[in-house]
Order: sequence, then C-alpha cells, then structure tokens
Amino acid sequence: MATNEDLDGLPNVDEEGESAPDIDPAPDLDVPGVDETEDPATRSWFLTPQERGNPSTDIDRVPHDDGRGWVAGNQVRPLVHGATYFRRLHEELCALGPGDRLYFTDWRGDRDEKLLDDGPTIGEVLTGLARDGVDVRGLLWRSHSDGLRFSAQENQRLGTEINEAGGEVLLDQRVRRFGAHHQKLFVIRHQGRPDRDVAFVGGIDLCYSRRDDAEHRGDPQQAPMDERYQGRAPWHDAALELRGPVVGDLLRTFIERWDDPTALDRRTPYRMLVQRRARMPRHPKKLPESFPDPQASGRHAVQILRTYGAKRPRYPFAENGERSVARAYEKAFRRARSLIYVEDQYLWSRVVAEGIADALRRSPELRVIVVVPRYPDQNTASNRLGQIEAVRVLKEAAPERFAVYDLENREGVPIYVHAKVCVVDDVWTTCGSDNFNRRSWTNDSELTCAVIDPERDEREPRDLSGDGSGARRLARDLRLRLWAEHLGTTEDDAELLDPVRAFDLWARRAKDLDSWDGSGPRPPGHARVHTPEPVGRLTRLWAEPIYRTIYDPDDRPRHLRGRAQF
Repeated sequence: MATNEDLDGLPNVDEEGESAPDIDPAPDLDVPGVDETEDPATRSWFLTPQERGNPSTDIDRVPHDDGRGWVAGNQVRPLVHGATYFRRLHEELCALGPGDRLYFTDWRGDRDEKLLDDGPTIGEVLTGLARDGVDVRGLLWRSHSDGLRFSAQENQRLGTEINEAGGEVLLDQRVRRFGAHHQKLFVIRHQGRPDRDVAFVGGIDLCYSRRDDAEHRGDPQQAPMDERYQGRAPWHDAALELRGPVVGDLLRTFIERWDDPTALDRRTPYRMLVQRRARMPRHPKKLPESFPDPQASGRHAVQILRTYGAKRPRYPFAENGERSVARAYEKAFRRARSLIYVEDQYLWSRVVAEGIADALRRSPELRVIVVVPRYPDQNTASNRLGQIEAVRVLKEAAPERFAVYDLENREGVPIYVHAKVCVVDDVWTTCGSDNFNRRSWTNDSELTCAVIDPERDEREPRDLSGDGSGARRLARDLRLRLWAEHLGTTEDDAELLDPVRAFDLWARRAKDLDSWDGSGPRPPGHARVHTPEPVGRLTRLWAEPIYRTIYDPDDRPRHLRGRAQF
C-alpha cells in the first residue's frame, strides 16, 4: 500500500469503473500609479478562461474578473516555514467573533497539533470559535486508516470535535476512486468588515511535522517518517496570505465543493458504520448567504489554479475535470528564457519533466534549479522510480544547465522539502498544494495560486524573460529569500540576482558541503547535490507497474497519454 502523503493508489478508474472523459485540450502592498488591468504580463503569462478548459466553474465568470481568468488588486504575502504560517493563522483566527465565518479544506488535520510553541492546538482554536458563534465549515479528506499511515481517524476526530462544538466539518471522498482531496485552504470572512477578510493557500496541512522554522530543528509533534530523518524531521514549507477580491474567488472554490450534490462518501457497509459512529451526514447543510467580495487592497494579480480528476458522478463545477495547474505550468515553461526554480516534494513524472526539458532545449540561456527532499517520507523502490526518470530526462536535455539539490540542517540531518513553489524568470510565481507529478496535475484535487506583481524590480538583470515583462518584485524577493536561506548568504548578495552567477554559486556551495569531512568550520548553506537512490533492474519489474498505477496515476484523456501535453 502506498504511504506517501499524496498517494491513495490503485488503477485509475472513475466511480463507475469507466475511463475518464476528455477535457477539451487547451488552445495552442499598494503602488501608486500602477494599473494592474493594463499590465501586459498578466495576459501573456496567465491562462485565459479558454485555456483553463473548464467552462463549468464560476471563478472565471465573476464581475471583477472581467472575463480574464484572474483578478487584480490583491495583497499577497509569502509565508515561508510552517511556524510562520501557524502564527499568522492563529492571529487571524483569534480576531474572529460572533457572526464571522470560517471555511477551510485540508488533506490531514491533527486536532492536537499546536499552532504556537505553548499552544493552543488547532482543535482548541476551531472548537472555541464554533462555540463562540463563528460559522465554522470545513471539508477534510476522508482518507485511509491511520494504521496504513494515512489519516482517516485523525481527520474524523478533528471533525467530530468541531461538530460537537457547533461547527460543521465533514469527511469528503467525492474524488476519483482511490484519489485524494489535497487542497489546503483557509478563508476568513468578517461580518461587515470585508477589509479584514483574508485567505491562506499553500502546502501546509493542519497536522504533525509542519511547525518548523528557519533553524530546521523539526516540529516536536512528529508524523512517521523515514528513519534517516532521525525521529524529528526538519521541515521546509511555504504558503501564501492573500487579501483583496481573490478572497471571494477562493471562497467560490470552497462553495463549489461544498454544494456538490453527490454524497460525501460511497455507501458501503463499512463506510456506513464509520459515518454513523462519527455522526457524519452524507450531504452538507446549506451555506448562509455569502458576504460581498472584498475590495481591492493591493497591487498583485492572482490566478486560481486547480486540479480535479474527471469522474462519475461528475463534479458540477468541473464536469470533465480540470487541469489548470498543469496547463499553467505548461504555459509558463513555454515562456521561460532564463530561470525556472522549483521546490517540490517529489518531482515524480517524466511527462512533467519533459515540459521543462523542452524549455531547456528551446532556450540556450535557461537555467533550471530544483530542490527536493533527500529521501521520500516513506522510502520504497516504487516511489523513487518516477524521480529517477525525471532527473534523467532533465540531465539529458542540458546537463550543464540543470541541477537538483536537497537540503540538510547544520547538524547534518536531511530537511524534508514539502514546499510547492515555482518561480519563472522572476515574473510568474506559484505556491499551493500541487506537487510536480501526474497525480497532482491530473488525478487528485489541488489548489494553487499564481501571482504576478506589477511592480518591476530595477536591480540588474531587469528582464530575465527577454520579452519586456521585466523582473517583478514579489517573485524576485521570494526567490532571493529562499536562496539566501538555502545557500547561507543574505538576500542582498549580488551573486543571487543573476541566474548564471547564482547557478554557479549553488554548485560551489553544494560541492563545498559534499566534500566537507567534518573537520574545520562547516561550509555555509544547506544544499547538497541530490542523487536519487538507484533501483535495480529486477526490482524495476515489480516496482514500475506499482509506480504507474498507484503512486503516480495518469488521469488525462487517453489521447493525451504518452504525450507531454495536458
């Protein structure tokens, strides 16, 4: 049985055992004086509604969107590290009062996970809000048993505890058979005060292991991990804090799922017993009338990206599924000229790697840097195969312009990279729940935000894209912040700005750390060259079928399978 966070495997069939229907292929802080609606980069880099390929959703039809497929006038704040995210989440939750509303989705929730060093726990905060008159609604993935190193019991305990306090948190299994709900979302609405509304989107679950900081000593509350993480795994993660009209679009993403008339769970004798014991209904109650969307509050343009597998019964909001996450990356990689930077939990898929490899072959100036964990959270031959193949494809495309690294803390313990972040040419950046694999891009439910900042960064080089888009402040600042931490330098280090010089700095820092024998001062930084553990020829005979059907299923229409297209 697969045991990784995003795995829920078995062959890729829908609720009725039929093959998936096709999705139409996609066509080939305030700044005065900045008008986001006139920023040409948004129209060049973001998907149009037609490119999204999902006419069933409401998020491309709201008035403030103006038919563009994205929304301007937002304030986006990257939150690096789980401890930072939990602290900000705690502050915003504590500001809620009677009549306010809270909506969230999650892959796993541990009711006793602490938001701060001394508490409170997430369960205490959410149940307290429900008792105090805040309308608390949540959708947690139903999941598999804790005994299989999944989270069914933990999610049920958290949901039951909140429900008994007056909230409504439900276990949702409205996915393709053996799929998973993997979205991580909080939407916080204040009655009569839309200026205080805020949302959080990213890769951080409400569960054990996530609350780590820049020191990377690990969360004292730990989930099971590969033993080489030494019992208290250092953890690297990221999320976005968003304000402005995009909060309304994110709420619509929640409402679409909530209002799906399909029963929350398949009606089997076992599930009937579990649902009855947990006092979980089969259908959510009707949501109250929504508050008006927040007004513009910043300068950032944001596009919401999702994955929904095509299934039976169909999603009303994605009748043939949605693959806008994958399509957005496809479009960005086609435009990439100087830099693609990725932090990802897996990098498991040839078809994902081929899009980046095509960019390397097309753009001779392009550098690609990828940061992944040294070891999977549960180490098996099957879950290493996809990464081995992806790295091979990228190295063959441009061995001198592609590099993959992993991280360790100052004690030499590997850091588990759980962040899902991408920066392309310092213009377009994403953060969300999706990983770089077929499962995240075609099968499970995922939620990611792409962001473009209209403020140009005047530091050289000013235009990595070569098309006049120019470097943008948020994307560049986030990249510099991450690189400074990983390389043991400062964000104003001039070598970090230029991708060519920075690519060489990554190589030097990793080489120094790889060759350090423990005598003398430890070289700066956390990065080491990543080399996936090999899988023997005989092992591949059984591991590869398991990888393709369980770990990384492909839910694309049949005519797209075998092609680097979504």
